[in-house]
Amino acid sequence: MKPVMLITGASAGIGAAAARIAAARGYDLALNYRSDDAGADAVAKTCREAGAEVLLCKADVADPVAIEAMYESIDTTYGRLDVLINNAGVVDQTAKVTDLTHARLRRMFDINVIGAMLVAKEAVLRLQAGGKGGVIVNISSAAARLGSGNQYVDYAASKAAIDCFTKGLSDEVAADNIRVMSIRPGLIETELHAKGGEPGRADKLAHTVPMKRKGSAEEVAQAILWLCSDEASYVTGSTLDVTGGR
Repeated sequence: MKPVMLITGASAGIGAAAARIAAARGYDLALNYRSDDAGADAVAKTCREAGAEVLLCKADVADPVAIEAMYESIDTTYGRLDVLINNAGVVDQTAKVTDLTHARLRRMFDINVIGAMLVAKEAVLRLQAGGKGGVIVNISSAAARLGSGNQYVDYAASKAAIDCFTKGLSDEVAADNIRVMSIRPGLIETELHAKGGEPGRADKLAHTVPMKRKGSAEEVAQAILWLCSDEASYVTGSTLDVTGGR
């Protein structure tokens, strides 16, 4: 029986890259997305061609009812869960703290923090019930330690919360054979920069990276899949930078 992996935010970027690699490595998949039907369908098609069974789960992780419905569909389809890649997240237009609004902050934290925590909660309940444990990889950001002043301090703060949550949750569930880690991507070429109003940001800042280049979604996904594997069996509570040294 193949292991089952849930990836949130899987219609593009790092989530989509992780899905493609996971399918090639023998996982069946539940792929969550909020609105990009075409992107999700394309990722699902590629994964099915690699031999994976794929369940598409259209759900907004800012909505607790939608999260519960997503997990119910996974329970019905697979009856198990082995790995969660907790990837769904948003950024916003670059802004100073003095320009932030309550509505923007609520959106940012509802998705990036509260949603991620509730998605992880439901995964833990299933991993504990299965008795075999499993893996949760939360997707953070190098912004969590860089602060992102004059850009998006709110996004950075939300990802710092994910790092703290990762450590706390890992301590709670380690005895259940559930490993919990986070990945901090750096300057990665994904659609996220365009959504923040800076489509050329990765190219513009590549010179600030010690390796003098931007990274790819596939490079981040390879690190994620390593953490999910038995090769990382003694790793939990850790945060891994995939930043080119930045």
